[in-house]
Amino acid sequence: MKYLIAGLGNIGPEYVHTRHNIGFDVLDKLAALREASFAPDRYADYASFRHRGRHFHLIKPATYMNLSGKAVRYWMQQLKVDLPNLLVVLDDIALPTGKLRLRGQGSDGGHNGLKSIDELLDSNQYARLRIGIGGEFPKGRQSEYVLGRWSDAEWDIVEPRLATAADLILSFGTDGLANTMTRFNNL
Repeated sequence: MKYLIAGLGNIGPEYVHTRHNIGFDVLDKLAALREASFAPDRYADYASFRHRGRHFHLIKPATYMNLSGKAVRYWMQQLKVDLPNLLVVLDDIALPTGKLRLRGQGSDGGHNGLKSIDELLDSNQYARLRIGIGGEFPKGRQSEYVLGRWSDAEWDIVEPRLATAADLILSFGTDGLANTMTRFNNL
């Protein structure tokens, strides 16, 4: 059984550990816990590992957020991963900082990474793990907020959630979507 886990973010040192790059941070945590290493590959940094008979393929698209669909579509085709075995990890300003919400499908909610994926897969029927980054920003400053770095107080909330999100991803592959939603969505 193969799973493609796509953590969304932007490449480049100026985006490291920004709110918008929480998808990259989650995948980095998961890879470290599983002793897997990312290496540059086509359209993404790629890592993989096996867990309980499943093969997890991790990608951090190198296409920038707005073109994430290009990397996701390529890797789905390359690895022959079925749509139900795709999980996209991303930030969400509508959720409180550190809140995890797993869904099996849904709208893009105004997120440009999801818009790109929906467009290139011609579907929104795939799982997504949204991680709350809060929405405490002045009107007209959403872009600055999303692309900004965590405050120390925010990081104290978010950092432990990276390991929880990594556990959620493993559960998605081994226990299924419904069981994982029941277990993790109320944490």
